[in-house]
Amino acid sequence: MSIAELVRQQAERQPDAVYAVATESGAVLRYGDLQTGSTHIGRWLARQGAAPGDTVSLVMPNGLMTLRLLLGAMACGRCVNPVNLLSQPEVMRYVFEHSDCKLVLAAPEWAERVRQLAEGLACKVVVVDPDALSLEGEAEEAAAFGAADSPAPADVALLMYTSGTTGRPKGVMLTQANLVANARAIAAEHALTPQDRVLGVLPLYHINAFAVTMLAPLASGGSVAMAPKFSAARFWDQALGTGCTWINVVPTIVSYLLEGPVPVASLAQLRFCRSASAALPPEHLRGFERKFGLGLIETMGLTETVAPSFSNPLDPALRKLGAVGRASGCEARIIDAELRPLPDGSTGELAIRGPNVMRGYYKNPEATAAAFTPDGWLRTGDLGHRDSDGFFFVTGRIKELIIKGGENIAPREIDEALLKHPAVLDAAAVGIPDTHYGQEILACVVLRQGMQASEAEIRAFCEATLGRYKTPKRVRFMDDLPRGPSGKVQRLKLAET
Repeated sequence: MSIAELVRQQAERQPDAVYAVATESGAVLRYGDLQTGSTHIGRWLARQGAAPGDTVSLVMPNGLMTLRLLLGAMACGRCVNPVNLLSQPEVMRYVFEHSDCKLVLAAPEWAERVRQLAEGLACKVVVVDPDALSLEGEAEEAAAFGAADSPAPADVALLMYTSGTTGRPKGVMLTQANLVANARAIAAEHALTPQDRVLGVLPLYHINAFAVTMLAPLASGGSVAMAPKFSAARFWDQALGTGCTWINVVPTIVSYLLEGPVPVASLAQLRFCRSASAALPPEHLRGFERKFGLGLIETMGLTETVAPSFSNPLDPALRKLGAVGRASGCEARIIDAELRPLPDGSTGELAIRGPNVMRGYYKNPEATAAAFTPDGWLRTGDLGHRDSDGFFFVTGRIKELIIKGGENIAPREIDEALLKHPAVLDAAAVGIPDTHYGQEILACVVLRQGMQASEAEIRAFCEATLGRYKTPKRVRFMDDLPRGPSGKVQRLKLAET
């Protein structure tokens, strides 16, 4: 199927049902309006010079218009490129140029910067209000410009650039069929129904929000409460005030919520919370469930797999603490350095195959070839193992593996030990050069406000928990840890500082 068919399907079933509601204004977008608007947007884009098959970049924060443009553009055969608003200027210009976009849609506060960055490039810049309910002249121009185009399932619908710690970002090509497959898989995994509503606080330029909070409700016939951005102070009011039944977060949000108060209002209307995009420390998961009385489902995915490819079960009794879950909507296995499958319990690289896996990297055949095994499995670069029940456990990235005296040490094991210390709010371990062992362990630690701990105390705590060999040689105290847009700690940056 295509995004156009998903939109049309829901509009025919329930044209008056709400697809999205703005948390701040209360404005709504109904399924019937989404369908009509998709047709209008297709014709409007053609008027702006973006033909079917062309790439349209968006430099816009969350909003109902941002939703309309993303879905409408894909539904009428364009390829959308949501640009990370946290990008450095040179990276943003690189994305405009490398993506070959014909049109950049920019929010008013971004318009001048985008025009400067796009100067000399073959793309037109149009200013659009992310909170508007219609485009200027949309209906009039649409009526005069002919029929909208419907895409094929194999057409590329999304070009999303990954954020690596080094080198240029790579453009991940995801097809209409890729997006629909994982939207349906997410909806099935969480048993979503038309009565379910998710709070959308994550930015739509990230694959998690794009797939989980925008597309999954479209597949289930449910809805999204669209917030402009995450606010710890507003979070629970937004979720409860808009009738949400589930919430989608990243570990960074979990840590912020753990530092805040428990809402006065009951959370009984919420069925579950799900976390993805980075490893969730077990101490944070347990702490969240104790504090809020709300089940937390850990999941995991990649931009290359349209977000989640692993998920813990909906039933709390079946979940496993520390696991990213079972394969969801795809196949997964563990392979060795020679790309051979490994038995359960063996540590190796996670590999994925399924309908949600990307077509490849845009204009980068070398990287595409390197990303796949000869028999078509996507190499994730994540280290981990599978247990006998089919649950996968991720212990780190291959490039971030600490090799001390020939022994492999997973950074996450050190992180989890550090987070058990009552004074530690956040922590990340990384390998640093050592004359004798090749690498030693550096622990970067963020302390809780108002609490203290010395390096000697932290090391003694680790020795009691991990043993002497895995105890960090050095402890560096920091105000915060460097993280990428998805919330993952950028360990390689820690090693450089």
